[in-house]
This record gives sequence, structure tokens and C-alpha cells, in this order.
Amino acid sequence: MSKQWHSVMKAGELEDGEVAAARIGDMPLAVFRLGEQVFALHDLCSHGNARLSEGFVEDGCIECPLHQGLFDIRNGCPMSPPVKEPVASFPARIEGDDIQVCL
Repeated sequence: MSKQWHSVMKAGELEDGEVAAARIGDMPLAVFRLGEQVFALHDLCSHGNARLSEGFVEDGCIECPLHQGLFDIRNGCPMSPPVKEPVASFPARIEGDDIQVCL
């Protein structure tokens, strides 16, 4: 199966420094905007059953709302305990008026 770009929301729906939940099929996503760049992570903390899209964005990281561990929004890498495993990161872009994610 080849990777495809999917529109997940309108670019105007996501302000700088915000996160929003999105879905492509059965894949839950947390979509972020930092300035003019957008990023997408799997919307489930690698440490437990918590949605990253419900977390707090600060300094390029998302804080898990359950465990307060931090992930780098740009690549899903863990930045502070208790998280040790990364979350999946997906290519994202703004194309016209849409935010698109590649799966």
C-alpha cells in the first residue's frame, strides 16, 4: 500500500501553538501548528492510555494529560519521564486551505 496525503482539517481551524484531534480511518492523530508549520503524531501516549490531543503545548512539546511526560511535537521523541518510547510521527503539510497528513 502506498502512502497518501489526506486532508484532516482546514488550516484556519488550527492556530499557532494549538493541538487538535483528527482521524484518518482508524488512525487517531494529534495535529499541531507551530508558526507556519504543521505536525502530526499518533494520538496515544506511548506510556499509557491518554490522548495527546488533550495535552498542553509548550516550547515545541506536548505534555501527556495523564502522566505529564513530554514529547517533541516535531518527531514524537520522548523529552521527559515517565515516557521512554517515542510516538509515531507522520509527515504533515498545509496545502491550499487544508492541513494534510501522509499515511
